[in-house]
Amino acid sequence: MKQLPLYEQVHKMILKQIDTGEYPPGGRLPSEKELEKLYHVSRITAQKAMNLLAEDGRIVRLPGKGSFVIDNAAGISSASAEKQPLIGLILDEFSPSFAYHILHSIQSACEEEGYSMVLRCSSGSLERETKAIEDLVALGVQGLIIMCVHDENYNERILQLVLDKFPVVTIDRQLKGLSVPFVGTDNVSAARELTCSLLKQGFRSIALVRPKAHETVTLLDRQKGFQQAFNDYGLVANESLWITNLRSSLPESAGEAYWKQDISIVDEYLRTHLQTEAFMVSEYTLARILKYCLQKAGRYRDDMIACFDSPESFLEEAEFTHVAQDENAIGRTSMELLLKTIRGQEHPSAVLVPYQIIQRHERNWG
Repeated sequence: MKQLPLYEQVHKMILKQIDTGEYPPGGRLPSEKELEKLYHVSRITAQKAMNLLAEDGRIVRLPGKGSFVIDNAAGISSASAEKQPLIGLILDEFSPSFAYHILHSIQSACEEEGYSMVLRCSSGSLERETKAIEDLVALGVQGLIIMCVHDENYNERILQLVLDKFPVVTIDRQLKGLSVPFVGTDNVSAARELTCSLLKQGFRSIALVRPKAHETVTLLDRQKGFQQAFNDYGLVANESLWITNLRSSLPESAGEAYWKQDISIVDEYLRTHLQTEAFMVSEYTLARILKYCLQKAGRYRDDMIACFDSPESFLEEAEFTHVAQDENAIGRTSMELLLKTIRGQEHPSAVLVPYQIIQRHERNWG
C-alpha cells in the first residue's frame, strides 16, 4: 500500500487527537514551529497539515493568535447525529477581518435551535464548493447556508438544489435572478457612503481598488456605489486610476508569492500615477498592501484609504475608515431564514442587514 505523504500523516494524527478530546473545542493547537519539533517534520509539512485541518472545517487559524479547534466541527459521531439534525455551512473563507463572527453566530444559533453545524470551506474553488455540497447532502443535512465563491457563473449544483427545492440560504454574495433566500449588506449603499467620506475631505482623484476576480454581484455593487458617490458630487469617476488586477485577497491566491506580486503591481502603479490622492478599497487585505506601498514611497497620509471590513480587537482603534458589516446579524438571520425554509414557512427573499461606517481611530466595538 502506498504510504501517505508526511503532511497527511500529521493531519490524521492531529485529527485523531481532536476527535478523542486531547484538543477540546476552543483549545489551542501547537504552532507550526512546535509541530516541527513534535513530529520531526519541516515547516512546510506542518503548514500543509494545518491547512488541511482548516479546509476540513476542524480548526480556525487567527493570525498572531494561533489555531483553535472549532466546536461542533465536521467530526460528528453517529450517535450525536441521531440525536440532533444537521445544518451545513459552506464558507468561501473566513478571517479576523470578515466572516469569523458569521461562523460563530451561526454555530450559536444552531445550538439554540437543537441543530449540529457541519462546516466546509471552499477556499475560492468552484470544484471544492461542489464537493462540499455533495458531501453535506450525502451526510444528511437538513439545509445549507452558503457563501458562494467569486465566480461569474453560478454553481450548477446550487441550481439543482434550488430546482429540487432543497433548503438553501446564501450569505454575502447574492445569486440574483434565482429564487434563493439571501442575507447580506447593501454593498451599493455602503460603497457610496464610504466613497463620500473621501470626497467630503476634498479628494477627487480617487482610485477604486478591487481584486482580479470574476464580475461577481458583490464587487459590481461596490463599484456601482463608488460611481454613484461621484455622481452625487456632479463628478465622474476616472477609471484610468483604478486598480483591478490584485489577487492576494482571493482564497485561491493566498500566500507570500501573491502578496509579493501585488506589492510589485502597487509599487509600479504609484510610480506611474502620481496624481492619485486617495483609495476606496473593496477588501481589508488589499488596504494593508496599499498602506505598506504608500509608506515605502513616502506618500502615505492619514485618511487617504477607506475600505470594506476590518479586524475587531478589544480596546484597539480602527486602522482605516471602513464599512463594518454586522456579521452576527448576518449569521443569525441566515439561520432564521433557513429554518423557515425547512419548515415551509413564509420568508423574505432577501434581507439586507444594516452596516456602519467606522472612522479611522474610532473603536469598532460598542
